[in-house]
Amino acid sequence: MPTLVPVELPSNPYTIHIEVGVLEALSQHLPACPHALVISDTQVGELYQEAVCQDLKQTVQRVDSIQIPTGEASKSVEQAQQLWDQLVDLGTNRSSVVVALGGGVVGDLAGFVAATFARGISLIQIPTSLLAQVDSSVGGKVGINLAEAKNMVGAFWQPDQVLIDPGVLKTLDERNYTSGLAEVVKYGVIMDEAFLEFLENRVAAIYSRDPDLLAEMIARCCQLKAEVVVEDEREISGRRAILNYGHTFGHAIETVYGYGTYLHGEAISIGMQMAVELAADIGFVEDDLKLRQRQLLEDLNLPVRLPDDRRPDLLEAMQNDKKVEAGQLRLVLPKRAGLVELVAAPDEEKILASMARSTGSG
Repeated sequence: MPTLVPVELPSNPYTIHIEVGVLEALSQHLPACPHALVISDTQVGELYQEAVCQDLKQTVQRVDSIQIPTGEASKSVEQAQQLWDQLVDLGTNRSSVVVALGGGVVGDLAGFVAATFARGISLIQIPTSLLAQVDSSVGGKVGINLAEAKNMVGAFWQPDQVLIDPGVLKTLDERNYTSGLAEVVKYGVIMDEAFLEFLENRVAAIYSRDPDLLAEMIARCCQLKAEVVVEDEREISGRRAILNYGHTFGHAIETVYGYGTYLHGEAISIGMQMAVELAADIGFVEDDLKLRQRQLLEDLNLPVRLPDDRRPDLLEAMQNDKKVEAGQLRLVLPKRAGLVELVAAPDEEKILASMARSTGSG
């Protein structure tokens, strides 16, 4: 049976549909339209793109497809420009639908192109990585990277639908699967201690990719994110910022070490540990959460340390974070399991001292 998670936004509500096998029957879920453009990357495209396009032809008059190079480097101005040009060549217009078939890079880039082409065209998200299924495909944040800062150029552009097939995770390589688990852990730490306990008690089943467990785990993450997005779609009240727990540190890691050196989830795992170390150091949270989070991340084979000490470079990169306001860096820090807050960052010396325990100098 499918699990349906409503995202009840006032202006453009939609549903997240979670079901094993949904990828094989997309035409039953997408409305008839004159033109669909399936954007994927070379890795996912080889596995699924042809079958998806053939299925869509049952209800779509014309189906085109594009593949981008696999990897974080594709979230670039240059790749977006190339896609815009290709959309023009393919006769894409406001009645067209962009179908983002892939992981977080594809979803972010294709979503950004959909948001900006012809001042915005319809978007369907079909995430194929764990990270995209539990996080990046939901909520309408789309964008690309600049050399100096991750996700600095983007838009809020909600999809018409999100269709999630947990069954595709069986083809996901171990490193990418494990990377996605960082965002799963994040939801337990920031919003739901019971979910954190759920994960702690099911490490073996998570490793084995038990399909029932995956569906339940993905659904809970989507429910939690939908709750936040409905409260604060465009990060006006600050509520949505909690979803960026560990991300200010993590994005700096991706920037300093080069996009792709660490997968996004790997960088976020280290970033979450840096955040909780800092929170414990300044007395914002008890030490037990620091130890508890580290244990779960390590049990899931996620990194919690960097191999060398580049703390000054990381701190400089953090100043380009979108949560910097009037020159003041703000960080999402935990107060207890299931609760975090967005706060003004302490002085740089305290940040550097806390980061030392997650770097080569620790």
